[in-house]
Amino acid sequence: MMKTPKYYTPETDLRKGEALSCDLCIYGATSAGVVAAIEARRQGLTVVLLAPGDHIGGMTTGGLGFTDFGDKAIIGGISREFYRRLGDHYGVEEEWRFEPSVASKVFDGMMREAGVSPIPKQYLADVEMEEESLKAVLLESGLRVEAGMFMDATYEGDLMAKAGVRYTVGREPNDCYGEFCNGVQVREHHQFLLPVSPYRVPNDRRSGLLPGINEAPLEPQGSGDHKIQAYNFRLCMTQGDGRVPFPKPDDYDPERYELLGRYLDSGWRDLYEKFDAIRGGKTDTNNHGPFSSDFIGGNHAYPEASFVEREEIFQSHVSYHQGLLWFMANDDRVPEDVRAGISSWGLAEDEFTGTSNWPPQLYVREARRMVSDYVITEMDCRGIARAEDVVAFGAYGMDSHNCQRIVVGDRVLNEGDVQIWVKPYPVSYRSLIPSRGETKNLLVPVCLSASHIAYGSVRMEPVFMMLAQACVLAAKLCLAQHCAVQDLSYSDLRRELLSVGQILDLENSSEKKEWLANEFYKINPENALLT
Repeated sequence: MMKTPKYYTPETDLRKGEALSCDLCIYGATSAGVVAAIEARRQGLTVVLLAPGDHIGGMTTGGLGFTDFGDKAIIGGISREFYRRLGDHYGVEEEWRFEPSVASKVFDGMMREAGVSPIPKQYLADVEMEEESLKAVLLESGLRVEAGMFMDATYEGDLMAKAGVRYTVGREPNDCYGEFCNGVQVREHHQFLLPVSPYRVPNDRRSGLLPGINEAPLEPQGSGDHKIQAYNFRLCMTQGDGRVPFPKPDDYDPERYELLGRYLDSGWRDLYEKFDAIRGGKTDTNNHGPFSSDFIGGNHAYPEASFVEREEIFQSHVSYHQGLLWFMANDDRVPEDVRAGISSWGLAEDEFTGTSNWPPQLYVREARRMVSDYVITEMDCRGIARAEDVVAFGAYGMDSHNCQRIVVGDRVLNEGDVQIWVKPYPVSYRSLIPSRGETKNLLVPVCLSASHIAYGSVRMEPVFMMLAQACVLAAKLCLAQHCAVQDLSYSDLRRELLSVGQILDLENSSEKKEWLANEFYKINPENALLT
């Protein structure tokens, strides 16, 4: 019997009357939350790590085994230690392409050594504030945790929002921060490059639109909205022995995938580009092409949704993604060569065994983003702006997946995908803390202050880990000096960061990408598909 993964598994009132007190309370057991808890214990702080749900480690243990970093020369501290420990497991110096189960074992070992025990199934209900500081968090289970410092390490920014910190959701217009590739973008990558009719009956407007297509007119290039880039699951797949056939969802509807069928009819076969090989004869399988595992438009309500509503959105993503694989591997609508190729793959039987081999972590690529006194923008990513209070570096390209599917001239197009390469750039300490005058004892390493397009670069798992470690060191200093996070001396923080091996000064890296010279990735307005 298949055990479906879940986002929301509450323990309502089971801990009623229970109270904990600590130096640092971390809400969110993502990779950032795990690293933060480990560093806190190493620094001698008492820590409580609260995990919404059962899954520990976020995307790093949730299927994203083909590590995105851009330039690994930027990666230091516990983040680099983690990849070296993975290397120890595989008998190499360090490993960046790993099995999810091995990542879990490595994190478990590091937490055990540090004396960290996450508390699972803890969903935030409310907070207690004292003047401009967080005093305690209240969980749906009834647990109350009081702390001197708090960290929001979730992908969603729930604690940040409860604490009244200013944030945004969606895409800023280009003129907000003087950017070029924010807002609405219709480009050539992951795009329907051949005409495909969006209508249920091909070329018949009266028949209505196929599922998943936005009927609203396309807004001007570069204009802002509240849409976010699409989510999916990063599947761990294999062939041959150990292959579990793709499950068919109970609500399977082949019409959801008719656009893909029509594009396959055109001769498109570039299906396997993101079946990225990791250890163990497995893959980290990601979205690729005009119609793939990204559930475009299915996540717009997610950032501000309740836990119950998020569970519904989560399950809709499970259904969509499973249905897609079933369609490609089994449906007679799909050309026979495609069915044969896809059906030779399956889920890895020794991964995610508690959820029938399906990842328990939805890839929440973007949700809330804090708006603080320093907003990382495209100008930082391009090296035009440069923060002096550097706590880590980002180096991955400005990468936004598509945000919506629209109709232009009776053909379907995807909108929102941007991929522009960058050089390493510093991340400001001020982007990790609320603005002056807001919460004084909260640090935010994941839903940090960045524009939509800049967040598409900084949102990489190794970077989240480095930012979380920096936040812990800041928290330790603030506790010792009895000061607000906004008042902390950067010179004091810099000394602490260097002492744990963080990279704060970086010359041009020797790591190069073959596509660095590709103008599509370097220049932005000139490569719009529509003008």
